[in-house]
Amino acid sequence: MKIHVLVTGSNGQLGKSLSTLINNHTYNSLQFTFTTKATLDISNQKQIDTYFQSNNFNYCINCAAYTAVDKAEEEKEQAFLVNAIGAKNLAEVSKRYGVTLIHISTDFVFNGSKREPYLETDTPNPINVYGDSKLQGERFIQSTLKHYFIIRTSWLYSEFGNNFVKTMLRLGAEKKELHVVNDQIGSPTYAKDLAEVICKIVITKNTQFGLYHYSNQGILSWFEFAQAIFNVTQNNIQLKPIPTSGYPTPAKRPLYSVLSSSKIHQNLRIEEKKVLFSLKNCLQNI
Repeated sequence: MKIHVLVTGSNGQLGKSLSTLINNHTYNSLQFTFTTKATLDISNQKQIDTYFQSNNFNYCINCAAYTAVDKAEEEKEQAFLVNAIGAKNLAEVSKRYGVTLIHISTDFVFNGSKREPYLETDTPNPINVYGDSKLQGERFIQSTLKHYFIIRTSWLYSEFGNNFVKTMLRLGAEKKELHVVNDQIGSPTYAKDLAEVICKIVITKNTQFGLYHYSNQGILSWFEFAQAIFNVTQNNIQLKPIPTSGYPTPAKRPLYSVLSSSKIHQNLRIEEKKVLFSLKNCLQNI
């Protein structure tokens, strides 16, 4: 029997990565319904209710998010409408119809003052509007549902949309020298790997509900990630490391936002793929 899965925000990196798995025989027990803001606006609870009522979903994977970190500083209301109220709406409707909600969150719920990987038990303390809006979304879900998975991830990239890898490739083709921040430390995550993790949770009908961290395995700075990208693509561009202070942005970023994936490994038997392995996979698809 097919497992019916709703995917919101399917035109983003993760949504598109999930759609590439449709033809993979490993996931042929899943029947996906992909929606965008045009077909399902998560800020409109009435619309969500009507949509759930006319479909028989088992799971909802919420990939819909306001992700413009710098823009969010000026568009706080819009960021909270999608990331907090949208999550609340999905949680309330999921509860009504007995749907398990899988929600994607971010490393930006932390302030970056730690110097070892963040655990799910660490206290969040966001330093920008985007992180705050995502944290409020998490809390709405946790206070509404029992059957949920919240997966925090970090430094998401893919062959789709705008992300650091694609920006580096574009700039690498245009310039001879690039300045890249070297004092923000994290773990890049290939969206396709995260998509596969989510599908594994659904297929196994796992009931170890709760909050989890997932990223690819590896700790590096943006500068080191850029080095890896250009090493793989054999581009001899000159890279110069600069501090965050040399590249000011409207939104503050945590200087350290590495997530520990030990809980998801222990509870859900999920293995992390190594950063370089996943980067090579992604670059082959661009």
